[in-house]
Amino acid sequence: MKFNYWLPRSIAIVKNGYSLSNLSSDFMAGATVAIIALPLAMAFAIASGVSPEKGIFTAVIAGFLISFLGGSRYQIGGPTGAFVVVLYAVILKHGYDGLVLATIMAGFILMLMGFFKLGNIIKFIPYPVTVGFTAGIALIIFSSQVKDFFGFPIQKMPAEFTEQWLLYGTYIGQLNYYAIAIGVVSVVLLIRLRYLFPKIPAPIVVIAASSFVVYIFGLPVETIGSKFGSIPSTLPNPTFPPFSLEKIRAVFPAAITISLLVAIESLLSCVVADGITGDKHHSNKELIAQGIANIVAPIFGGIAATGAIARTATNIKAGAFSPISGIIHALMLLVFMFLFSKLILLIPLASLAAILVIVAWNMSEFHHFKAIALKSERNDKIVLFVTFLLTVLIDLNTGVQMGIMFAALLFIKRMSAVIDVKDTKQNFTISFEDEDISSQPDAYALANRVIPSNVEVYEINGPFFFGVADKLKEVLSFVKSSPEVFILRMRNVPMMDATGFHALEEFYVLCKKANTQLVLSGVSSRLIQKLERFGFTNIIGLKNITSNIDEALQRANEILLKKEQEKFYASIKITKEGATEEQKEKIIKATKTILAEILGKNVSDTIVAVEEGIELKKDENAIH
Repeated sequence: MKFNYWLPRSIAIVKNGYSLSNLSSDFMAGATVAIIALPLAMAFAIASGVSPEKGIFTAVIAGFLISFLGGSRYQIGGPTGAFVVVLYAVILKHGYDGLVLATIMAGFILMLMGFFKLGNIIKFIPYPVTVGFTAGIALIIFSSQVKDFFGFPIQKMPAEFTEQWLLYGTYIGQLNYYAIAIGVVSVVLLIRLRYLFPKIPAPIVVIAASSFVVYIFGLPVETIGSKFGSIPSTLPNPTFPPFSLEKIRAVFPAAITISLLVAIESLLSCVVADGITGDKHHSNKELIAQGIANIVAPIFGGIAATGAIARTATNIKAGAFSPISGIIHALMLLVFMFLFSKLILLIPLASLAAILVIVAWNMSEFHHFKAIALKSERNDKIVLFVTFLLTVLIDLNTGVQMGIMFAALLFIKRMSAVIDVKDTKQNFTISFEDEDISSQPDAYALANRVIPSNVEVYEINGPFFFGVADKLKEVLSFVKSSPEVFILRMRNVPMMDATGFHALEEFYVLCKKANTQLVLSGVSSRLIQKLERFGFTNIIGLKNITSNIDEALQRANEILLKKEQEKFYASIKITKEGATEEQKEKIIKATKTILAEILGKNVSDTIVAVEEGIELKKDENAIH
């Protein structure tokens, strides 16, 4: 196996050339992300049931290793909201030592996944399952923050969602109105600052302002200092947890859940980064880096870590050039911990709760949840709600497992409705839908059709479901240059699930970025109805959804002609008074040339071009 295959992205980029200007860009991006990561790391740690410094330790150690060893150019690692549910439950059941052991075991599982090149398998998790468990986690995070947001004097919180709300009911008469005021103002500031001043790190502004107010006026609210005492200003010495075969067996299910979460979250973050920048991550390198980070971070007093989508996006927007920005982010956090450890103690827990409430809302992706719940077909709705409800009411592990199982079973059921058995000798077809399917030559084969050089035609054969949706996203990378028009033939697509639609929507966005017009061909009336429910027909335009390849090619020719005419008109600069005689002749000649290139033959007919304020010849038999 080639050594370069496993070479970390950071080393590969530096080897290819790394200048002082690149370092300057990475430094600014890393410092920006560190400012945002500091309050989030503490908030996620507290919500997970550990002291705030453990979140900082994780962001420093895991953040450094993920950026240094990973397969993504822009990934930022650290604690995230996805782990809050799992980590809190593990600590209640097995203690912090049990969490450390489970996280280390998860790290080894992730490394094995990377070495055996299982990075792409994560892509086969159905989209409704991902949305369902993400929304479930978001709701549980929100539920866990009600205590600090309303200032309830609860000493020990249960991990179960229903038990949490039953407990809140018994404390409803013990509201802390100072904490509520801080929480509400913090939420309003976080929302307003995001829209008014998007470049300012709102979480830092909120915790600085709330800490100042609480300290100056001596408000009776719980702070990091009053709850946790002092926090260290340096990293702790490495400590290995006690373990036994019995302990390993006890925490093994939690290790599986953590490793699955790390893989999904980190690779999803990489995909988001690739979508923003056009880069392409190495999934197996990334899994190995995540595994090493989750082995080392707990040894230095940390918790589970993964790629953080929001911080990764911030890193890109701040102008990061390479993974060095992530390394700088980790080092800056270490500096902040050393310099501001005493000031951190003044932060009120209500403001951290407000930050996590906003994180939970953003994490829920409510618009995607709503789209599947209202517009998708029944099977996708079942998978979504099963995953969501089981994640909230039972646990994340059960939610994901049952969601995938339901998706697989419902997929098998759908396949039985679209697969047919054909006797080629007797030309007889048996359909599971009891429809009479006749065998005939392919009337829409491309063999006798002219495909312009700047038009690409690809075809999907079979159900457009979660198992093949990811392939569509990679299609443009195989095309040598971005075509003017991309025709996607769907005549042999009997069904499409929510994951398939999501992939189609993402593919449309990729085409739009590449200045390529997407045209769908052979779309059945049943699929058109589904696209209408999802609102995709409004996005792509009904004229770009055709019933067969001839209509699609005709539409492609119209697009090409329009684009060429726009370029030509821009080049000759026609005035408001109209075209000169010389320009009229140029228009006729150019249009003939354009049509000849598109149609693949000479055009001798009279051509009429009509533009605003321009009229050439009038001829009823002319080509317009």
